[in-house]
Amino acid sequence: MRSVGVLVVLFLLLMLFGPIMAPHDPTAINIPNRLRPPGDAWMLGTDALGRDILSRLLHGARWSLGLAFVVSVLSLIIGTCIGLIAAQGGRLADWIAMRTTDTFLAFPELIAAVVIAGVLGAGTGTLIFALTVTGWMRYARVARGIGLSVGTRGYVVQARLAGLSPLAIARWHYLPSLLPSLTVVWTGMFARAILGISTLGFLGFGVQPPLPEWGTMLLDARIHMRSTPLQMIWPGLAVVVSVLAINLAGDALRDALAEQKETA
Repeated sequence: MRSVGVLVVLFLLLMLFGPIMAPHDPTAINIPNRLRPPGDAWMLGTDALGRDILSRLLHGARWSLGLAFVVSVLSLIIGTCIGLIAAQGGRLADWIAMRTTDTFLAFPELIAAVVIAGVLGAGTGTLIFALTVTGWMRYARVARGIGLSVGTRGYVVQARLAGLSPLAIARWHYLPSLLPSLTVVWTGMFARAILGISTLGFLGFGVQPPLPEWGTMLLDARIHMRSTPLQMIWPGLAVVVSVLAINLAGDALRDALAEQKETA
């Protein structure tokens, strides 16, 4: 549990302070030093334009992890609101919300995101919109399921009889019950958002050059995959380790919550 927490904290620090720790300008082109192997001057080597790979990885963490955080939080907010509307709004609202959720779930998330990005055009805003539109459904189903259970409890019924507004009931009674489960779901969706951002970046729909982003770095390095495979290994390893650390953190959090319920 502690080692997982250390990894997560490390990646959060990279997201916040990576650009400060970068030894070189990530966009500075230096053709004479292109495709250099790892060494003293360039710890992880240079790419086809002579840019320092380590600096690009550190700057890219802000884009890959930062955008994934934004996407996962927006999806959490939208999905939770829709789930609470389904749980509190009566049969008609429940039917509309859940059929809408089922419709979105019928399409593979990544394929749908690629289609949306292809229609709207490449860019950071499009990237956030495409992944948010295709990522809120699991939150909605979890929020709705727990919300229906909470809605039958005596203190919630008494709150309704006392005249509390639906927003007040959701704030004081629903959300405290939802947060533990939604936090576990969020960790998994955060990891999926990192994969989605890297995938769209590799396909050319994400953060546009010369800004460094891990998926874009993979796209730039594919041409030299045979001659200098380290160019692809470093950003690919960053994606893998990030996703693995966040998933392990989610598993540890789930186990901790399960133990807490057993002892309660």
